Amino acid sequence: MHQQAVDDKRLLEAAGVFALLADATRLHLLWLLAQEEADVGTLSERCGASRTGVSQHLAKLRLAGLVDTRREGRHVVYRLTDGHLRRLVVEALSHADHRVTGAAPHD
Repeated sequence: MHQQAVDDKRLLEAAGVFALLADATRLHLLWLLAQEEADVGTLSERCGASRTGVSQHLAKLRLAGLVDTRREGRHVVYRLTDGHLRRLVVEALSHADHRVTGAAPHD
């Protein structure tokens, strides 16, 4: 962390991120985007959700500043906004993997 003390503003911001991550579909989308940029159709196919549902989840993530977009021809390509989020998603799913498989925790 960049500072020693944690204030209410930062705690609320972090809680908002975790609230968005609490939805399994959004977490799956973020995990997919942690692997590579993708458009709605690709994300829909890979996570097994409808295009409409994926679009709605991505809109929430974009509004929260967790994903960004760029145009590639007629397609809108989504990507994570920063490495902090990428690491958070990967670590959350690694933690879940340990819990599910019973693997010993480690640092």
